[in-house]
Amino acid sequence: MSDLLAYYQRRASVRKFKPEPLREGDLEKLLLAAQRAPTDATAQLYSLLRITDPALRREISSRSGHNPHIESCAEFFLVLADVHRLRRLVEHRGGRFGHWPRTAAHFAIADAVLAGSALATMAENLGYGIVWIGGVLNGIREISTLCGLPEGVFPVAGLCVGVPDEAPAPRPRLSRALVVHENHYRAYTPEELEQAYADMAPIARGGDWYRLLERYFAQGGTMEQREPAYQAFTAQQGFDPDLPADLLRQLKNHGIEAGSLGQLIQQTFDLGFRSLQFHRQGHAWIEKEPEAYRGEGAPGEALAKALLQAPEEANSSTAKSA
Repeated sequence: MSDLLAYYQRRASVRKFKPEPLREGDLEKLLLAAQRAPTDATAQLYSLLRITDPALRREISSRSGHNPHIESCAEFFLVLADVHRLRRLVEHRGGRFGHWPRTAAHFAIADAVLAGSALATMAENLGYGIVWIGGVLNGIREISTLCGLPEGVFPVAGLCVGVPDEAPAPRPRLSRALVVHENHYRAYTPEELEQAYADMAPIARGGDWYRLLERYFAQGGTMEQREPAYQAFTAQQGFDPDLPADLLRQLKNHGIEAGSLGQLIQQTFDLGFRSLQFHRQGHAWIEKEPEAYRGEGAPGEALAKALLQAPEEANSSTAKSA
């Protein structure tokens, strides 16, 4: 127990690795740890994609904000949320897979993080260094295409493991009073928030943690820039409750991308359609005089089908039914 406490007291992410492989047998230990991680309802909604091709590592590095440690570490994994395998298993025995896309994303991300964290903890306890790569979201579509990810799968993060070539000090963390609540969520006082900035100041160049938060999380920051591609891609992978993934992929081929029904409605008007009607009978009409197009199904499906007609019949004044 004292060793485990000491491990957490000193742990820090490593970004410089020696050009050395893992010791013989250690990869098996890492993968065993990942597979022993907790999972909800036995589903194991994750996969680990081990990237051994140097050229592919370079491509992933360049599309994730250029992280050279992706190329230099002994082992690099894409930690994937994966509902595809579970669907295949259910259908293999003749079952019909349920429609629970948001819940699927929730538990798949949780399983992926739990498995990746178990692997990382084992690696560090074997004397290796690790660093998580959130930047894979910068190129989520391109990286997923490069790696051939099927519907129902998307990257959560990258994970580098290797022989460390540095020994960084642990970075500061928020005070425990800010992150541990009891029985009810507690409101933060202005004094506590200011103390948080003081506690985290050493992590930022110039000692101003706000500048780092602003760069990532404020309006116009990194996270906001990642959001459109992330929404659109995860929807195309089957994680939106209103928009069928196959129709979204067809729309993408027509130059239309949306990550939600609201976005698809906005795109419809941006394309010049002046009216959109959803009917309780299960169809949608879109109109751009003198053209009108109709799609059948639930609202998202119906609108997607109507839009898929429009580029092919833009000069027709006759409404068609999909």
